[in-house]
Amino acid sequence: MYLIDTNVFIDAKNRYYPFDIVPGFWEWLKSAHLSAKLYTVEAVYDELVGTADELCEWIKKMPRSFTLPAREISAPSLTRLSTWANTSPQYTRAAVFEFLGTADYFLVAHAHTVNATVVTHERAGTGSRNRIKIPDACDAVGVSWMNPFDMLRTEQATFRL
Repeated sequence: MYLIDTNVFIDAKNRYYPFDIVPGFWEWLKSAHLSAKLYTVEAVYDELVGTADELCEWIKKMPRSFTLPAREISAPSLTRLSTWANTSPQYTRAAVFEFLGTADYFLVAHAHTVNATVVTHERAGTGSRNRIKIPDACDAVGVSWMNPFDMLRTEQATFRL
């Protein structure tokens, strides 16, 4: 099972798979969800519905089951992730505070709870002290992650004319 990060949706809309050029990508996302392979989390949904654009309208039309509610995240997963963030000497206090208040925190904790793979455009090990990256948080708590292109290849998704 995959949990999709906000940046995957935004970059797909703006760069790789615009709705008017590659509608098959968006159809594939829905199909993958209906096959119980792909979801996002409530915090990501909340970020996307705040944009008031075509992406906002698309996600609002997805089945409600596409968005996993925060209440389903286990307390041990939240605790493990927040403990790691708070005790990691490589990040500033501001970076930790920001991370714990973003969708990234809930995305990784939810993936930890349900043993899902996080899909994101972020890359691990960028060396920033000022921002906790999703892949680094995933690695710290034993959550798998990959970029969207690897997910599409793994799932053998194709978009043909």
